[in-house]
Amino acid sequence: MEQHESFQQARHDWSHAEIAALYDLPLMDLLHQAQTVHRQFNGEHVIEKAVLLNIKTGACPEDCGYCSQSAHYDTGLVREKLMQVDDVLAAAKEAKETGAQRFCMGAAWRSPPASAMPALIEMIEGVNALGLETCMTLGMLKKEQADTLVDAGLDFYNHNIDTSPEYYDKVVGTRQFSDRIDTLNLARQAGLKLCTGGILGMGESRIDRISMLQVLANMSPHPESVPINRLVPIEGTPLADVERIDDEEWIRTIAVSRLIMPKTTLRLAAGRHELDWAAQQLCFMAGANSVFYGEKLLTTPNVSVDDDNKKVFKIKQMN
Repeated sequence: MEQHESFQQARHDWSHAEIAALYDLPLMDLLHQAQTVHRQFNGEHVIEKAVLLNIKTGACPEDCGYCSQSAHYDTGLVREKLMQVDDVLAAAKEAKETGAQRFCMGAAWRSPPASAMPALIEMIEGVNALGLETCMTLGMLKKEQADTLVDAGLDFYNHNIDTSPEYYDKVVGTRQFSDRIDTLNLARQAGLKLCTGGILGMGESRIDRISMLQVLANMSPHPESVPINRLVPIEGTPLADVERIDDEEWIRTIAVSRLIMPKTTLRLAAGRHELDWAAQQLCFMAGANSVFYGEKLLTTPNVSVDDDNKKVFKIKQMN
């Protein structure tokens, strides 16, 4: 494949073999191609700040093997009810004051209960009033719920596909991969932008990572936002002792994602706190242009605000 011949415009027909060939490129060649495409489609290098707040913690009936919030596992997590609207808006105001552009709200549900919808609507409206983009992750949706969220002004719906269709049942047993796709389709049809990605290092093979990216890249249109996480092992979950994938594979996955989804916002997400600064820089060179900002991601640690302000956001044009 000649350099950039397949990257002149967004495609939705990527084959497994084409994506595999990108993964197999020499690392420096892959990074060069990814950075060139990134600049071509995204212009000035800006890193988006997104803040994620856990608005309802624990007691989730799903059995996701990576998750501390599943009711199936004893992880020591303290369960908490849905936060009060005023407390959520106070957290959003603080996020705005520290420079966040997007405020993400996550609730540990299989799907949002009807009794919670009025409070969720208030949260969306209040966060929007602060001038922040809004994103929620609430589990699986029905059509009327998706329509209600759109009417309230929600911008993005997060619903990660997690891994490949072929590997999915090795990670989750209480739902199917198709359930994830159904909710994403409902959200898109209702008019929501999509935030959907996956988790690397859950015992899957590179073949599975290729298959996961193929699903994302062949959505039309591409998801507006794709978080690329590396598993943060949680004691008490089935994946607590899984072998960790190396930094290079994470960097390669970001670079390939940039090449096949040239305009998508790629978020360097969970596990970033384990990367040294040199590895983070390579992730940004590979095309990552968003991070979660703040010391905590739901229930897992994140890079400190001080470290981010000294490094990731130290250059004015990256604010």
